[in-house]
Amino acid sequence: MAFIDLVEWNDATNDIFAWKYAQNKNNNLSTFTQLIVRESQEAVLFSKGQILGKFGPGKHTLNTENLPLLRNLFGIPFGGKNPFMAEIWFVNKTVPLTINWQTDTMRFRDPEYGEMVPLMAAGRYGLKVEDAERFLVQLVGTLNQFTAHDLTNHFMGPLIAKTKSSVIAFMQANQVGITTISARLDDLSGFIKEPLTEFWEKYGMLLTGFYITSVDLDTSGEDGKKIAAALSDRSAQNIAGYTWQQKQGFGVANNALSGGSDLGMLGAVAMTGMLGGGGGMGQALMQPPQMQGMSQQPGGFPGGAAPMAGRKEVFCSKCAKKYATTASFCPFCGNKYNPCPRCGSDNQEGSKRCVSCGTELASMQAAGAGFGNACPRCGQQVSPGVKFCPGCGNKLE
Repeated sequence: MAFIDLVEWNDATNDIFAWKYAQNKNNNLSTFTQLIVRESQEAVLFSKGQILGKFGPGKHTLNTENLPLLRNLFGIPFGGKNPFMAEIWFVNKTVPLTINWQTDTMRFRDPEYGEMVPLMAAGRYGLKVEDAERFLVQLVGTLNQFTAHDLTNHFMGPLIAKTKSSVIAFMQANQVGITTISARLDDLSGFIKEPLTEFWEKYGMLLTGFYITSVDLDTSGEDGKKIAAALSDRSAQNIAGYTWQQKQGFGVANNALSGGSDLGMLGAVAMTGMLGGGGGMGQALMQPPQMQGMSQQPGGFPGGAAPMAGRKEVFCSKCAKKYATTASFCPFCGNKYNPCPRCGSDNQEGSKRCVSCGTELASMQAAGAGFGNACPRCGQQVSPGVKFCPGCGNKLE
């Protein structure tokens, strides 16, 4: 039977937490075996399910003075070169900071948009073995070594579950959305580190660092791709200075010019605002969907729909934002409210036609100046002093 004279671990790396010295039945330890433990290492000896001893940095002789349990377990007397069987584990107590993690998709109701959005978080953490005995008993088991990869795989489920719930809780409590969370990553990392520290202590490990490097929109699914495209489009509009209505007009006009529409060249010119002094048909088609879809009838008034009496809100003709019709100026851009006498839609100064219903504004203003007033409901001209419109019966002020 051969005896092992020297036991040590030379090739320790930051991604290996624990390593077991290999021995076999023909290669046993003895009470003269020298154990060398390097800096940032700790050695633990196991035999027959018990811990024989723990050794810190330095050179040690495995005799009955260092390991009193040898006398009880193997009946080894003092002195002499006596063989015994034991497992020697070396534990790496350096601080690796390169263990990466990433969650799967998590759903979050964004406070800015009021809709559920798919998110994904990623980062890295550092762990240090604080209690080598507890770490080996709780985690290592029958393995020959325990790496950062083994640790990540072993705890992937509980780690991701705790991280996801903490991210959602932080964002909800602080009303942080997907467009502003990047500015709060340090706060979020500190918020999550506390519960995870308690989690790792149970396994003899100290969480030395926990960092969230990103919380982004998850674009792996169709809903995430659509949301990302919408956000990109919104940013482009803000930078370029055009509105949603204008973009719709650009698209329809381009379709007409390329032959994809029955409107042809005349329709494209009208939609780009080249007819009617920038108003009329082009502006009507650039209104939001709820303002479109009115057809023309004889007499110059659209659709036959009932006039929009008692209108409460209107879209600004300059910035396209909605505000109450009780305001004389847009509260967002300061543009003066210039209502259509028939439907109440806001129009730019000098427009010849209403952007919503197509009413000829210039002719009605001229008619009103020369012959009387126009009924705000149906647009019919009435003589000064008339209290009710002869066309629709609307009470006139």
